[in-house]
Amino acid sequence: MAGNTMNSILRTLAPALALALAACGGAPEPAATPPLAGARIGGPFVLTDSAGKVVRDTDFAGKWRIMYFGYTYCPDVCPVDVQNIAGGLKVFEDGSPELGAKVVPIFVTVDPERDTPAVVGKFVAAFHPRMVGLTGRAQAIADAARAYGVTYAKSQSPGATEYLMDHSRTAILMDPQGRPVALLPQDESPEAVADALAKWVR
Repeated sequence: MAGNTMNSILRTLAPALALALAACGGAPEPAATPPLAGARIGGPFVLTDSAGKVVRDTDFAGKWRIMYFGYTYCPDVCPVDVQNIAGGLKVFEDGSPELGAKVVPIFVTVDPERDTPAVVGKFVAAFHPRMVGLTGRAQAIADAARAYGVTYAKSQSPGATEYLMDHSRTAILMDPQGRPVALLPQDESPEAVADALAKWVR
């Protein structure tokens, strides 16, 4: 009789116990689906780094990647975006050193005419010691940009001595298998970028 009473009590308390365990972290939350899961973003590329060495997408296999396309002569948005990306990664590294070490920030120029390997190398070194700067032949840049859904075009105002590059403004987080995960809020703040990295990088 006592056994039946105990079983009855346990059946009554089971829902409440389950809720309590969930609230205390006893039941893990299901992983969120990445917003870019299944998107046709990314692909092979063959570019050149700041040392003049050929770099392929496969060189980053097993690493999380932040892909950003811009140019070093950009007068406003690119430096701010790259600063937020680099700052966000530093915040993430400070909080999670092992996970932070798995993330490679990559800057790809859309202005290979002016952005030589040396110029790109000097630019990225000013933001993060592990940021990779890539340039290359015009067609190689065009192929990489197309693979990542980036558009760009040269523009020059009448009478201007220098041209500008109009381009897409996105920072794409790619997983270790080269699959797109999410767009990072590089137009907001380093903290916003760090929060997004903490959400997805494992």
